[in-house]
Amino acid sequence: MEKLKNKVAVITGGNSGIGFGIAEALKSEGAVGAIVGRNQGTIDSSIALLGDNFIGINADVTNLTDLERVFKETSEKFGKIDVIVANAGAGTTGTVADTSEADYNKMIDLNLKSVYFTVQKALPYMNDGGSVILIGSNAAHRAYPSFGLYGATKAAVIFFAKAFSNDLLDRKIRVNVITPGTTDTPAFDKFVPAEQIEAVKTHFASVMPIGRIGQPSDIGKTAVFLASDDSSFMLGAELLVDGGMTYLSK
Repeated sequence: MEKLKNKVAVITGGNSGIGFGIAEALKSEGAVGAIVGRNQGTIDSSIALLGDNFIGINADVTNLTDLERVFKETSEKFGKIDVIVANAGAGTTGTVADTSEADYNKMIDLNLKSVYFTVQKALPYMNDGGSVILIGSNAAHRAYPSFGLYGATKAAVIFFAKAFSNDLLDRKIRVNVITPGTTDTPAFDKFVPAEQIEAVKTHFASVMPIGRIGQPSDIGKTAVFLASDDSSFMLGAELLVDGGMTYLSK
């Protein structure tokens, strides 16, 4: 049964990694809508895989004018929006001793400001009773070396799920957050030399209680649950999808 038949969804950062995994999962349950990204090449290749029921929008989620355009274009094509997935973000590393003000501002803009205003700018185009899904990180719960600022932004995102749900009670819009752990995405390419990637993935799998790293499809299946009526009694909640890292790892 298609749990999201004809539901309209927007997934920011939906052109690769976790975001694309979410888009694929929502599509498999009947959703239509838009993926948003900044790389036209990956937008085009992702849309080729998703098919005619999705459109790709090239936009900068830290730019409020771009965000307005995203939701306007989506609603003009598909109608009122039912599901927002605020997935776009980045995990730039740095310690309190060496993070510049420019790097700080960039991280806050991408991981925090964009989430706040993605939700705000979506609201006029959303159906009452819709679902907003935020993406956290288990770095919000564990102090990984050089991920302090990243973890702090994700801790704030986790709080946003509670605050936004409270703000939107009169519209019955539920806001929940998925908190992934280490997931097999192109992000590895940014931090690890190509010849070391497989060894690093093997190491992460060895320290994860479940014995493997996550796949975008793991997050996608969770997003389907939060987008559908199956989770209608959940709001302001965090779902840890991290292979046991937060609570079980040593």
